[in-house]
Amino acid sequence: MSSAAPSDSDIIVNERTALLDARQQSQKKVTPLPKLQIAILMLVALVEPIAAQSIYPYINQLVRELDITGGDERKVGYYAGLIESLFFATQALTILEWNRASDRIGRKPVLLLGIFGLSLSMLCFGLSRTLIGLILSRCISGALNGNVGVMKSMLGELTDSTNMAQGFALMPIAWSLGATIGPMIGGTLQHPQQHFPNIFPGVFWSQFPYFLPSAVAAVFAVTCFLGILFFLKETLPRQRTQEKSISALDGEALDIPDNGVGDSPVSMRSLFVPSVLIPVANYGCAATLEIAMFALQPLFYSTPIELGGLGFEPITIGLWMGAYGIANGILQAIIFPPLVNKFGPKTVFQFSEGCFILIFALFPITNIVARHNGINWLVWCLLTCSLLLGVIMDMLYGCILMFITAAAPNRRSLGATNGLAQMTASIVRAIGPAASTSMFAYSVQHNLMSGYAVYAVFIVMTVFALKIATKLPATAEKKS
Repeated sequence: MSSAAPSDSDIIVNERTALLDARQQSQKKVTPLPKLQIAILMLVALVEPIAAQSIYPYINQLVRELDITGGDERKVGYYAGLIESLFFATQALTILEWNRASDRIGRKPVLLLGIFGLSLSMLCFGLSRTLIGLILSRCISGALNGNVGVMKSMLGELTDSTNMAQGFALMPIAWSLGATIGPMIGGTLQHPQQHFPNIFPGVFWSQFPYFLPSAVAAVFAVTCFLGILFFLKETLPRQRTQEKSISALDGEALDIPDNGVGDSPVSMRSLFVPSVLIPVANYGCAATLEIAMFALQPLFYSTPIELGGLGFEPITIGLWMGAYGIANGILQAIIFPPLVNKFGPKTVFQFSEGCFILIFALFPITNIVARHNGINWLVWCLLTCSLLLGVIMDMLYGCILMFITAAAPNRRSLGATNGLAQMTASIVRAIGPAASTSMFAYSVQHNLMSGYAVYAVFIVMTVFALKIATKLPATAEKKS
């Protein structure tokens, strides 16, 4: 007794079916992003830089007006860096616990508390007329702020491997828009009695010349608070016994992996493994270089040309830093997703981080040109080159956040993983502004390398950071 041999048609069908299945598996359908939820998270990402960077155009002038330095222009950088650093110093002490709390009580309550603290601190900052007042207001914001890590955790929960690059590409866009609005608010609305005497004629505005930009930043934070309160849905999966679940967010289905529903948060010790620590270390290196760049920029712009800067007024600083935000937001939306899809996040990260070498090198070159020829077309060309390099540099954040999200042991440990990364970034950002501006002041005071030694230090640090970047995994696939 013999079995019938398969016909030619059966063989053709089976081969064709296998090829179709393989092709369908290799070309996964991109999951649509839940638009309303992503939009609210982008509002949070917008508010953070508005509040943080609105003080940058005038912080050096504020230090001078309060006579904190006793009239010594060379010490302005020390105190400006101290005030900028305190937010990150206090944030470093609390952000890990806020993110671990979000793994247990949910993301939304932690976000609400952080935004409330942000609005309160901005109002206090605008009303402060002493160094102690400025310090306390920055500390309030940092201590209550776990927003950034929690926001990244929520974004990781709202995306999957098919749309992760698309989702994380939106964060630099929102951040850049905030980085555009913030300096413009600070640069144009400071001293409103001088700039808009008919609208702000009262004594209050001369006594508190920086309250208006702080109050406008606080209004943005309150608007964000209301958006979170009424429209944002919790993304942290509840502990349940069912094997499968699908959450619907405003009619947009969000798939929750089967193995992620019943996961429990892991211990902190479980996070101290190479798969987690390598992305965190790279995030810390990138944050060190970035915060140094952003702290040095307004100091470089405001410092007189003969002391190593460009001698710009606060309004010019605000508009130029705002121009960076506009260019960054537009170009990130266009180039980031296709570059990551073509070259991979590791290659894009390394190339973007390498841009710091040229960015730091352009600071002394620009000053040398200004010393010889004043603020001419060549200076603006060099500043434009620095601006475009900054746009390319900023792509590293979307890449490293993909690696950090993929490194989380499970869904209910995503907050702790992002908290560890954000704590690391907060520590270096606490040290970065004070260290970089102090190195600037020290280089100028002691004429080290003609006052440009600070830039050489950060170029060397960039080379070491690029070495650490080679340890990243080849891909940033989320755990299935």
